[in-house]
Amino acid sequence: MIRQQDRYAVFGHPVGHSLSPRIHGWFAQQTGEAVAYEAIEAPLDGFKAAVLAFFAAGGRGANVTVPFKGEACAMADYLEPAAERAGAANTLRLEDDGRISAFNTDGIGLIRDLQGRLACRLEGATVVMLGAGGAAAGVIEPLLASAVARLVIGNRSHARALQLADRFEALGPIEARAMGELPPADVLINATAASLAGIVPELAPGLVTSRTLAYDMVYAARPTAFLLRCAELGAAQTVDGLGMLVEQAAEAFRLWRGVLPATAPVFAGLRPSPNVE
Repeated sequence: MIRQQDRYAVFGHPVGHSLSPRIHGWFAQQTGEAVAYEAIEAPLDGFKAAVLAFFAAGGRGANVTVPFKGEACAMADYLEPAAERAGAANTLRLEDDGRISAFNTDGIGLIRDLQGRLACRLEGATVVMLGAGGAAAGVIEPLLASAVARLVIGNRSHARALQLADRFEALGPIEARAMGELPPADVLINATAASLAGIVPELAPGLVTSRTLAYDMVYAARPTAFLLRCAELGAAQTVDGLGMLVEQAAEAFRLWRGVLPATAPVFAGLRPSPNVE
């Protein structure tokens, strides 16, 4: 007897490049869960309608990518506290009573990739993050919860960096500095969209050192311009965001299905040789 598959999807614009259908397909095979997963490109002015139509047609949950993470928060009936503080959600779940719950698994994905696959020690570390948009906001709370010595935000608009730091100041040692005044980083995270355009964000003198782990939240088959520049400056390690993508997807799968899949074989399947790090 063939089990009825529950439907899930990723919504974005554009979304055709998304690896999420492959990732969740592997998760379903690995766990034996009856899941069908697809990519849906929502109109820029029609995200909420597209998601509601998907749920009305039997969808059980959705991932949300750019540029709709803020709208995902706005349409939810319940927001987990981390997603509410970030102002962005990347995972939606349709509850049995018809309500929609929203979560942000990006931060969990980043921390698991750093501490697990990369064996990066965050406790006591100076973490510098470039960018003050939704991508940055979504990972700040888990970073602060990892007992970092300090989290320093740099952004082209210093005012936005200050606003972001103020929003999370009650949760841990966070501050904003001008881009040219950022301190030497143990971990340097690029949360800007610059890599999508092949641009390197401003890197302050001394920001990258021989002990720096440079992490680009963008995932790519080849090193991004940011990672190449950090390597030139002598960074100890340069890593793109593929591991974060896989880990955040695993946490979304757990929220939907109640089981956390193994991520190492999925990462290996997506990148069989270490050609980026």
